[in-house]
Amino acid sequence: MDLKSSDPVTSSPLPSTVNNALKIVIVGGFGVGKTTMVRSVSEIRPLSTEEVMTRAGVGIDDAGEVQGKTTTTVAFDFGRITLNEQMVLYLFGAPGQQRFWFLWDRLFSGTLGAVVLVDTRRVQDSWYAIDRLEHHGMPFIVARNDFGGPEHRAEDIRDALDLSEDVPLIECDARQRASSKKVLVTLVNHLYSLSTREHAP
Repeated sequence: MDLKSSDPVTSSPLPSTVNNALKIVIVGGFGVGKTTMVRSVSEIRPLSTEEVMTRAGVGIDDAGEVQGKTTTTVAFDFGRITLNEQMVLYLFGAPGQQRFWFLWDRLFSGTLGAVVLVDTRRVQDSWYAIDRLEHHGMPFIVARNDFGGPEHRAEDIRDALDLSEDVPLIECDARQRASSKKVLVTLVNHLYSLSTREHAP
């Protein structure tokens, strides 16, 4: 399955032929690129709940590795991708700070699968996301977002996150539409593979 290759637009009406929608969530640590991914790939103007970071977050939000970050998601980001004439994909970017984690369980409601974005400079920031997804029994893939840091072998990242071999692990650049599309295609194909396996005789 592939996603349409048209560039992002500010207004793209939902086709009248659509009769099925898939909901996925993009999760990960603070400043890992969730909002960026939704913005880069959405075919509609994304809904964003970003607010300017204030002194209220000092000592609470760890911005040590993302010192240039001035805004933060306080609820969720929302975007949309048309898969084909009958199906659309709704994207929800979850907030990354610990003080907003209570929203995650509600975002997970009705979700078929998730993307875990990872910054390999801060692998530990992704542990909670993976733990919550496993707790909910939700299928997911892991995407290493390229922040230009030192290269890591896929085996090292898999070991650091304690990922089983059946969880796809891919590279991406959340700023690039084509790269973000590849992540979503990987997730949809993973969900399809799991569904086929479950219904196999």
